[in-house]
Formats: sequence, structure tokens, C-alpha cells
Amino acid sequence: MLKHIAVSDLELGMFVHKFEGGWFDHPFWKAKFLVEDADKLATIKASRLRGVVIDTSKGRDVAAARPSAASVPAREPASANGAQRRIRSIKQRTAEQLKVAEPTSMAQEIGTAAAIAHQARDKLGKTFIAARLGKALDVRKVEPVVSDILASVRRNPQAFSGLMRCKLKNEAIFRHALSVSALMVALADRMKLPAADIHNCGLAGLLLDIGVNYLPGAGEPPMGDFRHADERIWQQHVMLGYRALQNDSDLPQLVLDACLMHHERMDGRGYPQRCAGDQIPVVARMAAICDSFEFLLAGSDTAPGLDPASAVEALRAQSGAFDEDILRLFVEVVGLYPVGAFVVLRSQKLAMVIDEDRRDPLRPVVQAFFSLAAGERILPHRIALAESNDNERIEGIADLSGLGLPSDDQLRELVFLSAYRNAKHD
Repeated sequence: MLKHIAVSDLELGMFVHKFEGGWFDHPFWKAKFLVEDADKLATIKASRLRGVVIDTSKGRDVAAARPSAASVPAREPASANGAQRRIRSIKQRTAEQLKVAEPTSMAQEIGTAAAIAHQARDKLGKTFIAARLGKALDVRKVEPVVSDILASVRRNPQAFSGLMRCKLKNEAIFRHALSVSALMVALADRMKLPAADIHNCGLAGLLLDIGVNYLPGAGEPPMGDFRHADERIWQQHVMLGYRALQNDSDLPQLVLDACLMHHERMDGRGYPQRCAGDQIPVVARMAAICDSFEFLLAGSDTAPGLDPASAVEALRAQSGAFDEDILRLFVEVVGLYPVGAFVVLRSQKLAMVIDEDRRDPLRPVVQAFFSLAAGERILPHRIALAESNDNERIEGIADLSGLGLPSDDQLRELVFLSAYRNAKHD
């Protein structure tokens, strides 16, 4: 049952369903949560909110919050206990990941990342098929995928996303979901968000486009990707997905916000509600960047996919569309030259970025494969640019046209395999 109360009447154990006020009236980026600690309660009471709507089915009621001295403390409803168990489970899994997430090299993590991706495709596939059949979504079945991706990203921030970017065998819809999820947790981690929020950002990344499964003719998307469908049809996926996810009462508001508003833009030119600026929650601003980056890589029926470094440039060129502070952090996460980017070196060699150098992000590790001076392919070899003593550096993004090379996607996979030929990936 929903009940409107004064901010001064809010107490520990109550479940906040909605804040009555604007974005500037409180510092919270999600509006539905159980008030569990005194600091958060004090912050709400010190805010400029006009009032609060609580859900008494998920937390304590006003009367229950003030028992007499002789009364027995009221037991929390079963639904609140379920929500609390879910939160505790997420916190416990994240804490375990923090303990075991010792940094690993790209080569060491690639095999594990491939196994995670293989298992994730299976779980996502079952969820998407259930959606297409009109069955209720069981988000809990895909939550372990987020934990696995988060653990991989913490061990090596580039391995999972790099693998998704460089492998042709990944179906478009699964590759996009997994890639966005990995980018979301990496970005949330860089933003130093709480552990539960990092997990939920990854879950949001997996579910952003769940609505495509409810589109007309969802079984056969044009060219294998619903983004190639008529724009009016494609845009329906946002509300369709949001309404489907609303049926899961335990799903955090953060995830719902991301799914509903990841196509909104800071300048008000997005959809479905043409929200702008502070009307857009932080998680949706994050999702807009991560989703757009992956979309630029995939391309469409009217434009080929961009090189990862060109995609970074394209995001930065869209003045006013994205949150500038979050975009800056995103570029720090993926790098100006992300894994999979083709670059020209000072020696006139063409190379592909295969790993970052955490000490010097502008000088990553590359795999050289072609000599522009000789006009021919060369034996692929690795170059750690940060260790080259200024003898070798990136001059810019490579133009591969007219060189007789395979398509960008095929070449990306071939170079990636040559760099990590000993790693097992599916």
C-alpha cells in the first residue's frame, strides 16, 4: 500500500517509493529503496523534499515505526525480507569478487572472459526466448552473469569488452548486451559507485534492449539487428521493455530508469519522453554513452561500423548530447585508442590495439601487421609503446581502404587471434 507522509515522519525500516520534489531537492539517483542506515535517513530529512511516498508492503508503516515501550517490534513483511535478501546477496557476491579480483594480464583473462561470454549467451538466450513467447521475465536467472562480468572487469578492465569487440561469432543482440553490461560496470567502478549500484548497472546493461523481443516480428530482425528496422518500430522497444520489467517488483528502480531513458539526451533530443538535463537519472546518462558507443561500433544498414577510436571521437563530437563529466570518465575507461582500434605508427606500420598500458593510457600495447612503406603485410608482432622510448608512437587512426586487406571485422578477429593464439576462446 502506498502512503504519502511528511519527510519528518520518515523512519528507519520504511520503504521509499517516491520522492516529492525536483532533482535538485535531494542527492539520490534512485527513488525506490529501503531506508536502512541513519546517515541516509538524516540526508533525506535535511533535503528540500515536499514529502515522501512510502510502500508499506515492502517496509514499515508510520504506526509500526513508533511502537510503545511495551509493544513487540513489528516483523517486516515477507516482500521486504525478500528485497533485503536480494540486496545482501548482491553485496556478498560483490565483496567476494573484491577479495579475489587480483589483477591479471590480458592474455590470462581472455580464456576466462570467453567462458563467461559462452555461459552468458546461453542464459540470455533463454531469457530472450521467454520474452518472445510472452512469458514473465525472471531477471534473477541472468543476475549471475553480471557477477561474472564484474569479476572479469575487475581482474582486467579490457579483456571482456575487447573479446566482444573482436570476435565475429558473437550474435549481434548478445554481443551488444554483454558489451554494454561490461562497459556499465567498468564505468560505475570508475565512478566509485556503491557495490550494489555497480552490480545493478551491469544488470541494466544486459536488459537495456529487452524490449526488442516484444517488437512486431521479433523473431526475424532485418539484417539480424532490430536497429535496422523502421525507426518508428525500433523506438517502441523502450516502452515495451520498460513495461515488461515493471512486472518484476524486486527489480531496482535504477535498472528501470536505465531501460526507460537510455535513448534520452541531455539536450532534449532523445526519446521516448524528450527529457533533458537533470530530468535524466545518472544511470540513464551512463547507459546512453555505453549503448551509443556499442551502436557506433556495430553500424547500421546506412553506415558501416566505426573503428573503436573513431567511435570515441564521434561521441565527443556530439556536443550537448551526453553528460560531459560521465563521458570524460568513459573515455578514461576505454581509452582514446580502445582495444580493437586500428592505428598508424610513427614507423609507418599499421597495428591494432590489443591491450592498455595502465601507466600510460595514450601508449597502449599494439599488434603490428602491415608496413605502409613496403606496401605489404608483415609478420604480426607485439609492440608495447610505453616501452619504446619515443622511438614508436601512435600517429593517428588508420585508413585501411585500398590495401587489399580483409574487412575490418575479419581483420580485427585475425589480428586478435594472432595476439592471443594460446588463449582458449569460443
